[in-house]
Amino acid sequence: MSKVRIGIVGIGNMGSLHAIYLLEDKIANARLTALCDVNHERLEWAKNRFGDKVELFEDAEAMFASGVVDGVIIATPHYDHPALAIAAFEKGLHVLCEKPAGVYTKQVAKMNETAKKSNKVFGIMYNQRTNPLYQKMRDLVQSGELGEIKRTNWIVTDWYRSQSYYDSGGWRATWAGEGGGVLLNQCPHNLDLWQWICGMPVRVRAFLSYGKFHDIEVEDDVTAYVEYPNGATGVFITSTGDAPGTNRFEITGDRGKLVAEDGKLTFWRLRVSERQFNKEYTGGFGEPEYWKCSIPIEGEETAHQGITADWVRAIVGGTPLLAPGLEGIKGLTISNAMHLSSWTDDWVDVPLDEDLFYEKLQEKIKNSTFKKKASEGKVLDVEGTY
Repeated sequence: MSKVRIGIVGIGNMGSLHAIYLLEDKIANARLTALCDVNHERLEWAKNRFGDKVELFEDAEAMFASGVVDGVIIATPHYDHPALAIAAFEKGLHVLCEKPAGVYTKQVAKMNETAKKSNKVFGIMYNQRTNPLYQKMRDLVQSGELGEIKRTNWIVTDWYRSQSYYDSGGWRATWAGEGGGVLLNQCPHNLDLWQWICGMPVRVRAFLSYGKFHDIEVEDDVTAYVEYPNGATGVFITSTGDAPGTNRFEITGDRGKLVAEDGKLTFWRLRVSERQFNKEYTGGFGEPEYWKCSIPIEGEETAHQGITADWVRAIVGGTPLLAPGLEGIKGLTISNAMHLSSWTDDWVDVPLDEDLFYEKLQEKIKNSTFKKKASEGKVLDVEGTY
């Protein structure tokens, strides 16, 4: 296949962004051939914007069966991601899914099973994996340069959102419409990078506040503690109510400390391992010698276009994916565990009890008495949320 024909399901904020750069031929070996949305206003926008350059569909299944696409980008609200991906795989199509992979791991596991059986290329829009800063951070951890991880801390509170943002859509910040708050909307990228760089935790204890800073029913403030297989610990703090916010990611290993903040990566490198120093040093007060190093970051973040181009290259040439769709379940597992820990007021082991999570989520939906007045304004979220 020399030219991948791409269709997009969902042409809201993110779907429109993907459509525009594809039609501007910014992705090699790719051509946008179809758009689908259940909203007639969005289809009218597409008709006015693109004319007869693409075929328009109101029904995703019809687009999948049309024969005019080889692969699809799914850019719909969260709950629909797995079902649409499964339907596309069953029609023999490649799939690139917006984040998150879904709302609960039980449905995402089924999506992954179907993807494996289809033998098609499955990617997920974890565009921050294209950031060379996080790539370098991962390299220093994975290569052993930092040594064995002892502690991870990520304070990512620069996700500020106003009440008008939440009021811009009736589905936003509701259990039935979105399935969660900051963890499921803003933080899938961070949770993915956290596990991509540091690995998966084995248990989670989280404290979530629901509607603490906004008139919403889902979480807008989170403090979570995790433990890793080797005994290392981690803390993850996020909020949409802090202004100004902070974004500081710190990893401590037995050979030093890495800090990513303000677009810079700093490595406090120990001359000898802290564990070795602790064992051998006999001088009482003292600490290992360290060197503060500013790590050079080469390359540019290619973001959404970079992930799409990577997906197309994998389809055409069989190259490995930077963000395989099968890995979407990992960050979602962490956020599901955080929710479940908050709902049960207890520790949650990873992997979590998927049936219990689903049961608790359905209770949240069924028992919701929250009412919101939504003004359907057009809010563009440049970080890839809807």
